[in-house]
Amino acid sequence: MFTRTLALFAAAVFSFSAYAADAIFEGHDYARVQNAQPVATGKKVEVLEFFWYRCPHCFQLEPAINTWLKTLPKDAQVRRVPAVFRDDWAPAAKTYYTLEQMGLLDRLHNRVFDAYHIENINLNDPAVLGGWVEKQGVDRKKFEAIYNSFSTQSKTLKGSKLATAYAITGVPVFIIDGKYTTSMSMAQSEARLFEILDQLIDKARAERKRK
Repeated sequence: MFTRTLALFAAAVFSFSAYAADAIFEGHDYARVQNAQPVATGKKVEVLEFFWYRCPHCFQLEPAINTWLKTLPKDAQVRRVPAVFRDDWAPAAKTYYTLEQMGLLDRLHNRVFDAYHIENINLNDPAVLGGWVEKQGVDRKKFEAIYNSFSTQSKTLKGSKLATAYAITGVPVFIIDGKYTTSMSMAQSEARLFEILDQLIDKARAERKRK
């Protein structure tokens, strides 16, 4: 009898431990955003990724993000926002928004990361950037016109203001549905980060249904 009771107790402890290992906790795995912001994804749960092309941590995380995106629920949408904390961050942000407007992110987003981190190409230099996009088979004049346009400048400024509104101080950082934030420093590992993101998406979805 004692042996059976002990076995049941051990099973219960194991079950609770497994659950606890998967659960997420406010203040440890994620934080509540002090000033919640409206989302731009309508009925879909918004996941903002604040990043910088020249950030080594963002570069290292990118393959895992691309894998995770394939599992994203249909009612969730990821929006990437290039952060701008200093003037020298702006060229990378403008590159992102230019590629976005030209419909070239799927093809060139990862190549920009590689150019900075593997090939040591200084895409912050407009002349170097122009030559690089030309080598990618992109119309250089069209790219440069969009890169220097008011629209691109406006998008860059808007992204910068959004980072300020969320009190972002570093990258990569994720904001879920304008209310919750998490990061690699909180998650401590890539696998855990995506577990947290998945559960925060579930949490945000449930909260939307209760409204």
